[in-house]
Amino acid sequence: MSLEDNKRVVRDFLGHYAAGRYDAALDMLAADSTWWLPGHPQEFPAAGSVDKETVRRRLAANLKLLPHGLEIDVGAITAEDDRVAVEAESRATLVDGSRYHNRYHFLFVVRGREIVLVKEYLDTLHSSRVLGAARAAFQAGR
Repeated sequence: MSLEDNKRVVRDFLGHYAAGRYDAALDMLAADSTWWLPGHPQEFPAAGSVDKETVRRRLAANLKLLPHGLEIDVGAITAEDDRVAVEAESRATLVDGSRYHNRYHFLFVVRGREIVLVKEYLDTLHSSRVLGAARAAFQAGR
């Protein structure tokens, strides 16, 4: 595939993800794909590499926290070989009414029309604080 094809795969994936079409986004991940987040698990429990099934469970949990979806503004995209680097920014109103606003740098590895690796660099402190509080509020309201 060409570099433009790889970029298109990533744009489509992020479009599905932002629109809450998680099944369509997950269909774009290879069966043996991995998703990596920075940090130390004792400080940021989501840190490290996980398989596609774990990503599926995490996305399902996120749906409960994002009743209005997640807006993702895609910035610069750079591609070389099978790698696509993306700068992005997200915004959302969470289930507890708080605002989530994070900035990202993603590195995707694309093979054919599937994504085999996602490395997601983000503000882990913001994510922990805001999503953790929303998760606690959601669970308390059950």
